[in-house]
Amino acid sequence: MNVGIRIRLSVMMFLEFFVWGAWSVTLGTYLGGGLEFSGVAIGNAYNATAWAAIISPFFVGMVADRFFPAQQVLGVMHLLGAVLLYVVSGITTPVMFVVALTAYAICYMPTLALCNSVSFAQLEDTEKQFPAIRVLGTIGWIVAGLGISFVLNPIFRDFNVEATNIPLKMAAIASLIMGVYSFFLPNTPPQAKGQKTTVGDILGIGALRLLKDPSFAVFMISSLLICIPLAFYYTFTNMFLNEIGFANAAGKMTLGQFSEAFFMIVMPFFFVRLGVKKMLIAGMVAWAVRYACFGFGDVGSYAWMLYIGILLHGVCYDFFFVTGQIYVDNKAPVEIRANAQGLISLVTYGVGMIIGNLIAGPIVDAFATVTTNDAGEEVVTHAWRNIWLIPGAMAVVITVLFAIFFKDTGEKAVKAMKAAQAE
Repeated sequence: MNVGIRIRLSVMMFLEFFVWGAWSVTLGTYLGGGLEFSGVAIGNAYNATAWAAIISPFFVGMVADRFFPAQQVLGVMHLLGAVLLYVVSGITTPVMFVVALTAYAICYMPTLALCNSVSFAQLEDTEKQFPAIRVLGTIGWIVAGLGISFVLNPIFRDFNVEATNIPLKMAAIASLIMGVYSFFLPNTPPQAKGQKTTVGDILGIGALRLLKDPSFAVFMISSLLICIPLAFYYTFTNMFLNEIGFANAAGKMTLGQFSEAFFMIVMPFFFVRLGVKKMLIAGMVAWAVRYACFGFGDVGSYAWMLYIGILLHGVCYDFFFVTGQIYVDNKAPVEIRANAQGLISLVTYGVGMIIGNLIAGPIVDAFATVTTNDAGEEVVTHAWRNIWLIPGAMAVVITVLFAIFFKDTGEKAVKAMKAAQAE
């Protein structure tokens, strides 16, 4: 792979995740503070991507893989997404906002797989070359957050940009740029043209036979359950930090992506020493610790707890979700590995996140209080300690149950990781 193609693919990944990071991090603050939506409405808005995650495999499997070059479909979806996202930025009623954002998410979510398809088609050694390209996506997310806090906030100094629709408009512009740029990416013809693919193949139904293994079944159930407390973080953290006065919250939250990149690099070191079970437990424990930090931290002398809660993102994500993907890849027979990965994605980012947001929204509302500020305006505040201790307790219970019932040592996955390190 020549340098030119690597740069083009890296820019693609940067733009892809810049778009997502630009609108999703601050959305809760905008909806809760700017539009005064309820916690339930905010949860429903964040479920847009979860529903789209369930729908998108149908699109990629039935359309993008069979009829059109991936880069063209990528371009069209981002151009449509740019229009829809701009429309979303002007909607101020909960139901219409959720409907429009879901329509946008249905356009965006398939592009994640399409970017991978474009990349994989150009790479000579996927395992060695793809991580260096994919990390530009994490950098794109980081730049989006830093741009909101340290570029847009100083420009619009009279108000907090994170509580406005400006990030949505920024994301729409970035999606427009990505849409145009996509048509200049290397040609990636449809890979499954003429082949027969069933709905079961796309949803990973063939991988259900792996559930006959008790430990694998425990892993799948735990993966679904851990996404319930996970939803609290993705949906309400930025809103929480802004409400308690944590300045430039979007920019500081990018520390989580820095942490994710760091732990991705050092993960093989821990993986071969701890093994699958301990890695997964460490990831789940990190969620409980993170929520305790949020519950007891503040913007004063305990601000360090907020930073630790953010920095734990790398352990939370890499140790559980990435380890889980490796475990599934080594557990499943070759012929159903793609099905197995599709199934775990459906269970976690689809079903798990939907259940999580449906639970998180009412809980946040239950601890809301209307107060009057110094200017005589009514302001909604929340008892955040009570809120964060609930998903924290959930994570503890799930961790204990997983530790008791998961018996698989993951020896095959560890041996594969050791072999990869030796190369």
